[in-house]
Amino acid sequence: MKLFFSGHNEKYAVEQTLLTLFPQERPLYPEEAPGGDNELELAFSRGPQWATASALLRREGKTFSRRCRVRTAELPDDDPVTATRLTRRTLQRAFYLAAIDCLGTEPPWGMLSGVRPVKLPTKAMEEGATPRQAEAMLRDRYRVSPERRRLAMDCARASYALKQSLQPQEISLYAGIPFCPTRCAYCSFISSSGSANRLIPGYLDCLLREIDAAGEAVRAAGKTVRSVYIGGGTPTTLEADQLRRLLEGIHRAFDLKPGTEFTVEAGRPDTITREKLLAIRDGGGNRISVNPQTMSDTVLEAIGRSHRAEDILRAYELARETGVGAVNMDLIAGLPADTLSGFQDTLHQVIALDPENITVHTLALKRGARLRQEEAVLPTGEEVAQMLAFAWETLRGAGYLPYYLYRQKFMSGSFENVGWCKPGYENVYNICMMEELHTVLSLGAGGVTKTVGEGTVRRMANPKYPQEYIRDIPRILEEKKSFFTP
Repeated sequence: MKLFFSGHNEKYAVEQTLLTLFPQERPLYPEEAPGGDNELELAFSRGPQWATASALLRREGKTFSRRCRVRTAELPDDDPVTATRLTRRTLQRAFYLAAIDCLGTEPPWGMLSGVRPVKLPTKAMEEGATPRQAEAMLRDRYRVSPERRRLAMDCARASYALKQSLQPQEISLYAGIPFCPTRCAYCSFISSSGSANRLIPGYLDCLLREIDAAGEAVRAAGKTVRSVYIGGGTPTTLEADQLRRLLEGIHRAFDLKPGTEFTVEAGRPDTITREKLLAIRDGGGNRISVNPQTMSDTVLEAIGRSHRAEDILRAYELARETGVGAVNMDLIAGLPADTLSGFQDTLHQVIALDPENITVHTLALKRGARLRQEEAVLPTGEEVAQMLAFAWETLRGAGYLPYYLYRQKFMSGSFENVGWCKPGYENVYNICMMEELHTVLSLGAGGVTKTVGEGTVRRMANPKYPQEYIRDIPRILEEKKSFFTP
């Protein structure tokens, strides 16, 4: 879509709204004058009393016009941050209203384009708003649908309650294992598979060195670990003895209290064995993932999984037999070859297994995913909406509650990913990481450490790929040793 600005240059804010409303369009900034088709004129002007945003959208031979205004006094020259935030919101609202006139429908999350919609009501409640007032903000300011408001408020309550329990010295710990037996067709994560797994021994040695360095820094700074999360990739790509080394290294480096939440993503059932689960249990792991994504063999084949639904059942049974702890199971709505009835059958089978956590993702076609490159035939946005609506009703009926959610770019139907749990099984790490409630110290390739404090978030990223991580480990160790030093 061609974009023409007057009186402002808020490219990022406008492009985020464009991506939400017209996901197939890309922003263009032509030199010619406006007056054609598939274009937006967006102007901002300030008068003595009112500042006005004007949107003129031309699309498919029709013109749609909207104006929004804010009192000029609310845009103080001595507070440029507030002035800029309100200017952007007013511009986005004008564009949004013109766009929904054009489209004849509104996205489920309304004007919200960020990945963390729960932060808004959580912050409002921290500042003294009641839950009803926080929900009204989502409705009136951002035009969020009733269903998404309910999801957001449930998750905001879980986030608010957890934040009240966090201690100032507490942090969470993440360790990444960027290896998988094969790459799924929808995956865009930084992970290596197949012959690249020969890097695992050297990578594990380097990771253990970084764990030791990070442990020294944490102890010196007087920090304690509230939750641990080993993710990937697929951590159970490691052999049982390698998992034991990793978990022993974490316990050696960090003083973990008994009962510390300790998650290991077992994930792919074709990597789960009794020996590995025992290694996780004996190493302090008390929460794992057994992620089917779907219980349909046809859909599993379509996404490039090398296992069948019966392998998922076998892996889940092993998890219960070994007593490794709480189990999370991931599902994805919108996978190729899936249908509404197929998704419903998957959800019924998973609920029947009685896991403590069920996470319902919406398929997101990221640039690095094979499905996007192949332009695979996928369920429509309406079909995905029906899948998610069925999931909400069925999970609530089975006693599960939503406790965290996030959104992604290029997500089918502009929906969301939602973690559901039985009461008392909220995953501390997931909430802290997604809502940025406290510092998350990330180790391994692709890890991004986030330091949270005084209203700001500082990021420090490790190299993305295992080869680069191994090469740069001397520098990484020095960074970790001094990470908490002012």
